[in-house]
Amino acid sequence: MAKNVFLFSGQGSQYVGMGRELYESFPAAKVYFDKAAEVLGADIADICFNGPDTELNKTINSQPAIMATSLAAFAAARESGIAFDGVAGHSLGEYAAMVAAGVVSADDGFKLIKARAAAMQKAADNSSGAMYAIIGLDAEEVEKICEQTEGYVVPVNYNSAVQTVIAGETDACERAAAVFTEMKKKAIKLNVASAFHSKLMQSAADEFIETAKTITFNTPKVEFYSNVLGAKLEDVSNMPEMLARHIVSPVRFTSELTEMEKAGYENFIELGPNKVLTGLVKKTLKGKTAVNIENTQTLDKATQTING
Repeated sequence: MAKNVFLFSGQGSQYVGMGRELYESFPAAKVYFDKAAEVLGADIADICFNGPDTELNKTINSQPAIMATSLAAFAAARESGIAFDGVAGHSLGEYAAMVAAGVVSADDGFKLIKARAAAMQKAADNSSGAMYAIIGLDAEEVEKICEQTEGYVVPVNYNSAVQTVIAGETDACERAAAVFTEMKKKAIKLNVASAFHSKLMQSAADEFIETAKTITFNTPKVEFYSNVLGAKLEDVSNMPEMLARHIVSPVRFTSELTEMEKAGYENFIELGPNKVLTGLVKKTLKGKTAVNIENTQTLDKATQTING
């Protein structure tokens, strides 16, 4: 049988109305929204379904909102009979992946994301940082330009063969973006609060690790691929430090996809709002099936595609 991997969406994929159909159609999906509300002390379902955008887009809300929506899609996929052999997430998606793989309980997953979102929001408020998606250039070229640019700017998301996200001090990012534009490459400014996955988030990592140390981590029940390693995670003995590093380290998503391909994965199923990761899979791997699940329509389509 073909191997299936569940991929969990990252920050920036949120939109008002996400998750509503799954919440209304699957009691198991509603459970995750209820758990989020209980742990966060905020009505995450209301923020997801009704917004407004200004509230949903705040890091402190968007991270748990995307996680709840992604886990709702996970519940719906499982109830619809889609099996899975592995998991991966993009940035914050790794937390939903940990819940799906049994590394942490849903309760602890939301405790972690609550602490992470709060720490990152605080770090963002105290730093001037930016992120740009650079499209049409390979990662090595992007790395070279960043090195040559005055100020602090580094590649932080290795998304596909032709898309790398850079982050750093706002001025340095603008200087690098100008160089890419001169090269006739796209440099798209991302709608984020600061330079995530860079050293500008070090204060967030230092604050977050204290919560992570209070959590119980288990060996994954399925194969778990890590952003920090760009490969399969074999050792969960020091997860607090790994997750703190994750906040200030690049997301090596293309490496993860290459490793999954080597491991024989054929079907890549994105769970959560929008289909950003589905697009990255299609750009990176050839001859694989990539589908997304974010509502009942995409669920039906994915179920037919995967299960026939």
